[in-house]
Amino acid sequence: MTEIYVIRHVQAEGNLYRHMQGHWDGDVTPLGEKQRDALSLRFRDIPVDAVYSSDLWRARFTATAVTRFHELPIRCDRRLREINIGPWEAVPFANVIRDQPELFDSFLHDPEHFYLPGSETFFDVQARAVEAITEIAEQNPGRTVVVTTHGITIRCMMTKLLGVPLSDTETVPIFHNTGVARLAYKDGHFTVTSINDASHLPPELLRHVNDIPALCDECVDPARHRETYERCYADAWLAAHGSLEGFAAGPYYRAACEHHKRDAESVMLLYEGERFAGLLDLDTARGAHAGYGWISLLYLTPEYRGRGLGVQLLGRTVAKYRRLGRSAIRLNVAEDNQAALAFYRANGFEELSREPGMHAPLLLMEKKLRSFPHGDV
Repeated sequence: MTEIYVIRHVQAEGNLYRHMQGHWDGDVTPLGEKQRDALSLRFRDIPVDAVYSSDLWRARFTATAVTRFHELPIRCDRRLREINIGPWEAVPFANVIRDQPELFDSFLHDPEHFYLPGSETFFDVQARAVEAITEIAEQNPGRTVVVTTHGITIRCMMTKLLGVPLSDTETVPIFHNTGVARLAYKDGHFTVTSINDASHLPPELLRHVNDIPALCDECVDPARHRETYERCYADAWLAAHGSLEGFAAGPYYRAACEHHKRDAESVMLLYEGERFAGLLDLDTARGAHAGYGWISLLYLTPEYRGRGLGVQLLGRTVAKYRRLGRSAIRLNVAEDNQAALAFYRANGFEELSREPGMHAPLLLMEKKLRSFPHGDV
């Protein structure tokens, strides 16, 4: 008999930022790193003979939980990738829900009939995933194997092995990050002995970002939204410094207009439904020569602060600058703006330098954007 552990990857940027992921190859999050550590302890004393993984980074990183205590190569297989969702890749959930609500509902609740031009169907994923897991089982008779892959890929695989419809989310839910299924393979047949076991994760590592509202965006010309832009920047200044002393809206507004002229997607308004929630202004020209991208303003209205929503604006920034081939993101933060400093530090920014500011020293902060050649771990 062959024993196979099938594991969903750790929390990745797309999960945290509330983006459709598919084949988009983002980084893992700090929470994902802790989940990997907990998973590694679970497998430390389990004799494992082989490790297989999707070639996407979030799955390959998860596989290192096993190889930490077992000196084994990670064998990558593209058939274990997540569903390819074509034009939806790296698009925020809320944008898809707003723009194509019926199709998104089909994606979630009627996978048998889901069809998006340029993407895979669930049956496409099911066919390649079952082919891969069967081949892995046949090649490892009598051994114990670990396979790291993705949420929808696991659902497609497990529904086929259990003989239930793809829409049966009660029998086969979307797994928790690092949730484990246990399979036995004997005489050409699979038996599923457990599903979505995340008992290795303490409660603080089982965080559900789905409880946080998803924000949609609208790319705008700031010249058509001058009052909104200046009001947001004034409020951001007030939150950072405690007063509007020294603030002048004109230069920031004119700079935003220049950003928009160079890149029509550089300034966007954020909404929860129809309710205004924030503003993002990116200067895509600044730093281009040195390979970094610049955040001019990342702003949430007061009622949306402190609710874990800032990462969704940051996620749009990360996706944008990855598409542009940048290797880092930079911005300035006032040294006395403790809330902003805590947010950026928690999300991977580090201080590069310190310079005088009008009210307090300004810290130049940077977040590295890693790239992930397929097959390297």
